[in-house]
Order: sequence, then structure tokens, then C-alpha cells
Amino acid sequence: MAKFELRLPKMGESVAEATITNWLKNVGDHIAADEAVLEIATDKVDSEVPSEVTGVLSEILFQVNDVVQVGQIIAYIETEGGVVVDAPKEETTAANIQAVEQTIAVAHATASAPVDFSNSEKFYSPLVKNIAKEEGVSLAELEAMNGTGKEGRVTKSDILEYVKNRGSQPAPQAAAPAVAQPAVQAQPVAQKAAPVSVNGQDEVVEMDRMRKLISGYMVQSVQTSAHVQSFIEVDVTNIVKWRDKVKNAFEKREGEKLTFTPIFMEAVAKALKDFPGMNISVDGEYIIKKKNINLGMAAALPNGNLIVPVIKNADQLNLVGMAKAVNDLGNRAKAGKLKPDDTQGGTYTVTNVGTFGSVFGTPIINQPQVGILALGAIRKVPAVIETPEGDFIGIRQKMFLSHSYDHRVVDGALGGSFVKRVAEYLEAFDVNRDY
Repeated sequence: MAKFELRLPKMGESVAEATITNWLKNVGDHIAADEAVLEIATDKVDSEVPSEVTGVLSEILFQVNDVVQVGQIIAYIETEGGVVVDAPKEETTAANIQAVEQTIAVAHATASAPVDFSNSEKFYSPLVKNIAKEEGVSLAELEAMNGTGKEGRVTKSDILEYVKNRGSQPAPQAAAPAVAQPAVQAQPVAQKAAPVSVNGQDEVVEMDRMRKLISGYMVQSVQTSAHVQSFIEVDVTNIVKWRDKVKNAFEKREGEKLTFTPIFMEAVAKALKDFPGMNISVDGEYIIKKKNINLGMAAALPNGNLIVPVIKNADQLNLVGMAKAVNDLGNRAKAGKLKPDDTQGGTYTVTNVGTFGSVFGTPIINQPQVGILALGAIRKVPAVIETPEGDFIGIRQKMFLSHSYDHRVVDGALGGSFVKRVAEYLEAFDVNRDY
């Protein structure tokens, strides 16, 4: 028998770790090649890890809710044959693991005391607790951190930044803050949310993992960006008529349904080329000008949660390519088949609130981007129509564009001009164009 090392596969350039959410197989179970062994979750998507070989699951190295690094061995599978599978990788990996274990051992040795979270009145997420234990961060050090999360909570970024810089500064002493600590802790007590009354007929349900992530992202964004909005009404009568005329022929020729979304995305991509100041992100006191235009497309999931797959290099797609990308990402999002790379690298986001009948909205920016556009419902409304013979009242198809942008780096002139340019592209739509 030979041992195969089942490792956490690479899931995207910016994905370094994942949380194990469910083991689909138990020790002793037979596994076929390409059969799913466990389910994992990253910050954005859930996915399965399949086996590359046929064999029997002999050992599980991590449990549910454990955080695993990409490339780390998570289980062993016994296979037929006398050769150890992946032997060349083991030597390198063993050295890396040994180095990590030595680092952790040193960190534990320098910690002032074991981390006992029961002695703290503050809330720490399971991920923060795991990092604290692995890096030897004591409770005194955690208590002294200035968290950037809700109500001053310590986030993953806070503790990783602290661990990164801990070697260059003295660790907080447990005795020093003991005198000043009561005064520091007095504020969070005052900031606690009002208690919620629950009676016997109410049902208390814990948020699922994705809802917790969304909740954290939304609060973080509101606390980070100075949100401001601009609204503009757009006459899309020509677009509605053109789509009604060509949608059947489009589907017959391309094998794809033609919705309004790719038409709107095309206009947004053009406007971002005209106003590159909207295609940026913020990193502390620095502005990062993005070379590529990658449009995030907010999509509602069947369970009520939200995910934002990304159309890469959207400005380089024609309408057919945009329609295929929109449909593909939308269908895979609903089916839970998105890959981690599908949600990475967005530079600007569009959300279609009109799907649910909303006329306009005030969307929250998807960090670290600086803008998000909400598409309102298309409605038939009476409007003044100007002609050479004079003005008259007619029925037009109109919608609102709601643009939220980060006032830290985007002023009203840029934010308003951008959404106006999107409207101009939509109203100037060529009804004689091919698709």
C-alpha cells in the first residue's frame, strides 16, 4: 500500500487559506478518483476538494472549522502499489512545516500566558482565536489591540498585522495595562447594542457562515468609506425596443439569452475607460490605479445570500461576449459552482436592484473599490418629449441609476460625471447596431 498526500489545492492568486466546513468521507471509507472528499470555504465561495486517486481514506489531519493553508496536507489516502505518491513534495513540505512549527514554538515560548478566552469579556472570532493560539499571542496582547472591527473587535487583519510587526516592538506587558484597562474597557460597554427581547414564540437562528461574512464586510465598508450618492434618470426606450426585436434571433444564433444586464455592463465599462479615476482602489493613504477593468456583478443566491462574481477585462468584450460572461457567472452562482478566482480582482461593481422592483437604492461599496452602481427597475412613465414641432407628452421606458462612491478619494464632480456618462451611453444606444 502507498500513501497519497491529499493537499489543499490552489484556489486563486489571492486565496491563501480555507476553512474546512464538512468532511464528506470518514476514515476507512473508499474513495474514487475525482470523488469529493471534503467541503471547504474561503472568504467568498464554498467548494469541494476531490481526490486525485482511488483508495481508502486512512488519516484526517484537520477537523471541521480548522483553517488550512494552500498546499498543506489535510489527509492521507491509502492506494494500491508500492510507491509512495508525492514523495518528492514531502521533503520540501516537511522542511517548510518544520520551520513553521519552530516559529510557532518560539512564539508560544515568548507568550506571557496560555490564551484563555473565558477570562475576557470581549468577542473574538474562531479565526482570530486560532491565529492567536498558533502565533502564541497572549490574552493580554489581544486585549491591548485596537481592533478595527465592529465595536472595536479584533479582526483577522488586525492580528496578522500585529504578528507581522511584533518582532520590531516590545510585546504589551500584562501588568502595565492592568491599571489603565478598566478605563479603556468602559467605552465598549457603553457601545453594546440594546438587548433584544425574546419570548417563547420567537425563534433564534444563528447566521450561516456566508451571512456572517457578508455582515462583517458591510459593516467594515460603511466604517471605512465616506459613502455619498448621485442619482440620474435614464430613458432606455430605444434599448427596450431593440432588445425586444433581436432577443429571439440572438438566442437562436448564440445559444444565450439576451438580458438587459450585459447592455448596461457594456456602458459601464466604456464609462470607466473615460473616467479611470473610478477604476481605483484605496490602500491606507495610497491610491491604486487599476490597469484592467474587472466588473463585479452582484448576484442573489437561492438561500438569500449575496455573492459578487467578476467579469475580467470587461472593456475588451463585445455584447455577445458580455452576455455569455453574465449568463455563465450568474448560472454558476445560483448552482454554487463558482471558483474562488471567479470572485477575485474586481475593480468596480454593478448591482441590479430593479430585479426586485426597486426604483433606486443606496448600495454599499465593495471594498477596496471606490464605487458601485445600482440599476433600478425599468418603468413606463409619462415624459415630456422635445421635437422640432414642439413638446408633447408620451410614454417612455425609464430607469434610475444610483451611484455610491467613496468621498475620501472621489469628489462629486467625478462621481456625478461618471454616472452621467453611463446614462449618455445608454440613451445614445444605436438601434441599428448588430450584436
